[in-house]
Amino acid sequence: MSEKNQERDVYVAIADPTRRKLLRLLADAGELPLHELTAQFQMGRTAVSKHLAILKEAGLVADRKVGRETRYRLIAAPLQEIKDWVSFYEEFWMGKVAFLKKLLSEE
Repeated sequence: MSEKNQERDVYVAIADPTRRKLLRLLADAGELPLHELTAQFQMGRTAVSKHLAILKEAGLVADRKVGRETRYRLIAAPLQEIKDWVSFYEEFWMGKVAFLKKLLSEE
């Protein structure tokens, strides 16, 4: 499988703060055109489009044409993988803290 056809890893897609902000903006608004998203950043339309393309490759964003503009919306389902991963470590650390509290209360 070529690299271009391969889906981008969700973790890689959200590693960048700009892409996380794009996801937040889309989560808050539901759907936004490219020019409104670009207005939120100190970068040009091409740079924002590249970030959106990475999010789209990861399955986190969908787009649709409305006249001459492209509108983007969040697809949150792939974020479940990250939630599950974080939840595992949250439980792990809660167990460690509970064990430490038990040890400390025995003294």
